[in-house]
Amino acid sequence: MKDDGLASWLPFGSQRRIEITCSVDIEQSFDSLHAHAIPEGIDLRPGDRVIVHGAPTMVPFGESVTLTCRATVIRATGIERFWTEFRALFELTELYHCGFEPKEAA
Repeated sequence: MKDDGLASWLPFGSQRRIEITCSVDIEQSFDSLHAHAIPEGIDLRPGDRVIVHGAPTMVPFGESVTLTCRATVIRATGIERFWTEFRALFELTELYHCGFEPKEAA
């Protein structure tokens, strides 16, 4: 899909909604429990939201489902994009503390 250009980076730009197709992969088994939604033909950026329409909410145990659904991408405004990137820096630093203490300290 074509890039939105400068309008998507303006601080007070309006949110844009884009209808696309989306590949959905859902599995519930002994080895894996996951649901992946992969939008097709669009690059997602920080702050963008994806709403998947018509995907099943559950699959029976031991099965996996792969299907194509409709999805709506809601593009973030410039301020939302900045805020998402800013918050992500601080959330990343929380991971630095994890797992670096010796067992004796616990």
